[in-house]
Amino acid sequence: MQNVRFFEKKGPFPFSEIVKKIDPTKDLAELNNFKIYGIDSLINAKENEITFLNSSKYQKESLQTKAFACITSLNLSKFLPENCIKLNVKNVLFAVTQVSKLFYPNADLDYPDSNLQDSSELTDLYTNVNFGKNCMIGKNVKIGQNSFIGSNTIIESNVLIGSNCIIGSSVVIKNTLISDNVNIQDGCKVGVKGFGFIPIPEKNLRMPHTGKVIIEEGVEIGANSTVDRGSLSNTLIGKNTFIDNQVHIAHNVKIGKNCMIAGQVGFAGSSIIGDNVVIGGQAGVSGHLKIGNNVKIGGGSGVINDIPDNQQVMGYPAVSLKDFIKKRKK
Repeated sequence: MQNVRFFEKKGPFPFSEIVKKIDPTKDLAELNNFKIYGIDSLINAKENEITFLNSSKYQKESLQTKAFACITSLNLSKFLPENCIKLNVKNVLFAVTQVSKLFYPNADLDYPDSNLQDSSELTDLYTNVNFGKNCMIGKNVKIGQNSFIGSNTIIESNVLIGSNCIIGSSVVIKNTLISDNVNIQDGCKVGVKGFGFIPIPEKNLRMPHTGKVIIEEGVEIGANSTVDRGSLSNTLIGKNTFIDNQVHIAHNVKIGKNCMIAGQVGFAGSSIIGDNVVIGGQAGVSGHLKIGNNVKIGGGSGVINDIPDNQQVMGYPAVSLKDFIKKRKK
């Protein structure tokens, strides 16, 4: 199910052409016969693909990469395997954006799906699915038995929805794979482009988002919540996790199983949340953090550091609950 592709992919391209895209001064014509078939994350990139490294937090993943080449900076290149070609640049994310656009020229914007049909015209395809009024369905959409789709909902092309799902009214779903027994309440937007921009003096540059959203079995997502698709990897919500209203989940976030997330919580991009995590309302989790299993985060907290397993934290910046109570008593 995870191999469903939502964006047209170009290529392969000669490695020398990719190098010229990010640094016109370099000449690697001797590698012109080697073809690069895609760009992917450190862990997922294959031997004929390119990847990137932009933070020392990913040392472990960088040492394991199988990518042919890696876009990185001079001070981070030491963390890469010897057989991986290092493409050292000043602005890693700018270079990654240039290469991503080469393979996925239409993934930096969310173009409206031009293949939508009213569900009333598709009764032969979805014999055991209940539709409300004015539902619009794209091409190659699969919806499982006994699912209900609310009025004015849009499900764009190639989306997969499992059995016994409830999708509320005025929901938009794109670039998403949904397992069985999932409940997505009214007004949610799932699989939309993340807030990926490269700030440069001349003009902010949009970063393509070519990943997808994967929602595992038994998940519930509250009304008016937003879930961004991944940039290169995927955004994931684990089995039996319950999410309250007006929660924002940014690109590449991975939330574990059996989590409870209260209203108006915000997750910045690429954070990893463990299993059985409880987060109080209006808490915020910064990007690229790891929150361990069985962690409890108090309402209104601001998390700016990793949290090990089994911790309880509160406050801004979030500290252990014991330290937070001590400060309040002073």
